[in-house]
Amino acid sequence: MVAVVLHGRGQSPAYMRPAAERLAAAGAHCILPEAVENSWYPLSFLQPLEGNEPKFSASLAQLSALLDDLEAAGVPPGRTVLAGFSQGACMTAELLARRGRRYRAAIGWTGGLLGPPGTAWPIPTGIAGVDVLLTGSDVDEFVPEARVRETAAVFRRAGAVVDVLVTPGRAHEIGDDEMSRAVALLGG
Repeated sequence: MVAVVLHGRGQSPAYMRPAAERLAAAGAHCILPEAVENSWYPLSFLQPLEGNEPKFSASLAQLSALLDDLEAAGVPPGRTVLAGFSQGACMTAELLARRGRRYRAAIGWTGGLLGPPGTAWPIPTGIAGVDVLLTGSDVDEFVPEARVRETAAVFRRAGAVVDVLVTPGRAHEIGDDEMSRAVALLGG
């Protein structure tokens, strides 16, 4: 099993190393890609998508190429985990929604699908049965709880098996309970 673990805005892959070590203990070989200038896209994920272009599409292409390379090397989607924190969680959600592959799992620590409030996302295809963990906080200043729940609803409608964990009062970080839930999801 391979986990592609994505950092948040202004972070580097090193920020995700502790999470990757926990996933590795659950049997995942972790790859930690780096966003150009430490950002997958320039604005809030709650802004209209056009405002995050062309960087969003370039980041999506970068990560899609990595996933294609894994498949070409013999790692099928069913043995690949998508995971990320904050902006990385948003990219994880977008990759799951757009690629139409039945990945082993998707873990979004505090993130969701891109778009302003009121966005009507198309229902993804090809993800029925994928285990998805989405987490958040009721007080997060960057990722509203409502967006985490909206993203969960989109994935549920697509047939994914979605677990949502919202931690009251948690700062913008990955809590130990969220990390433990992710490790358990991978069978660790």
